[in-house]
Amino acid sequence: MLGAKNRVIHNSKVLVTGGAGFIGSNLIDELLNNNNVVICLDNFSTGKRENIVHNLSNSNFTLLEGDIRNLSDCQTTFSGVDYVLHQAALGSVPRSINDPITTNDVNITGFLNMLVAAKDNKVKRFVYAASSSTYGDHPGLPKVEGIIGKPLSPYAVTKYVNELYADVFYKTYGLETVGLRYFNVFGRRQDPDGAYAAVIPKFINQLVNLESPTINGDGKTSRDFTYIDNVIQINQLAALSTNQAAINKVFNVAFGGRGSLIDMFESLKTNLGRYQSNVKEISLTFGPERAGDVKHSQADISFAKDVLGYEPDFDFETGITKYVKWYWKK
Repeated sequence: MLGAKNRVIHNSKVLVTGGAGFIGSNLIDELLNNNNVVICLDNFSTGKRENIVHNLSNSNFTLLEGDIRNLSDCQTTFSGVDYVLHQAALGSVPRSINDPITTNDVNITGFLNMLVAAKDNKVKRFVYAASSSTYGDHPGLPKVEGIIGKPLSPYAVTKYVNELYADVFYKTYGLETVGLRYFNVFGRRQDPDGAYAAVIPKFINQLVNLESPTINGDGKTSRDFTYIDNVIQINQLAALSTNQAAINKVFNVAFGGRGSLIDMFESLKTNLGRYQSNVKEISLTFGPERAGDVKHSQADISFAKDVLGYEPDFDFETGITKYVKWYWKK
């Protein structure tokens, strides 16, 4: 599939749910740069207006403030839409443990509403954010799409249910769906604040403020950290693929590597140290293991490569270098 990674959505109308969030806002920038008409649906429960404010004056951009838990809000966004990139969700394993009902309402009821609206409005394809949390307690590495375990958190349950619903809507109604199991995405605009902040932006913020970050457990927990630009690439490939083998499938989205949290911390210190030398003197604090966490995670991305032509350009170190540079200049 030569040149597949250069395939981009253009001259289309695209709905991005959760478009004021970290991943959604980056997708919107890419879409607008390629002459698309973009609708952003967000209720700003976790998204930020500052992530999309630079696009508000663009005539090809429309912001609709609404909630995917309301079917009427979903239905009003779909007029003439070609593709849906569904990013809206209530993320975070700890948040789902603390509040499983709201997580269920947003991630399952909201997802079902979006599927119904997409079906009713006959969109070309519905691409949705799935999650590596679906692998649950299965110990095998690397993670292969067809082999999963039991979920370890309410959040993981909701994301697996998304995959089941998408499968039913394709088989029952013919709605073309593609799921993307994200593995620990990081990059520009990721929120460093709050109780449920992702680990990389949170650590960057703490290091810049000369605070000692806390790692849950012994620091040997490993992740397949995935830079945002790889995610932007595969969302477009999933929307545009003419390969019938892609329809109603779920793909791992990662680089395919694995590093420990301690390794991640050391890389952050090295990169931030280029701008703020005293960061290099900061050490880690270790805390208790966190409930619901998967110990090790690494993706097999061969299926996405073979079927979609996915070719991630950014490994962890390259992504971290770009992210820290962006953080320092923002």
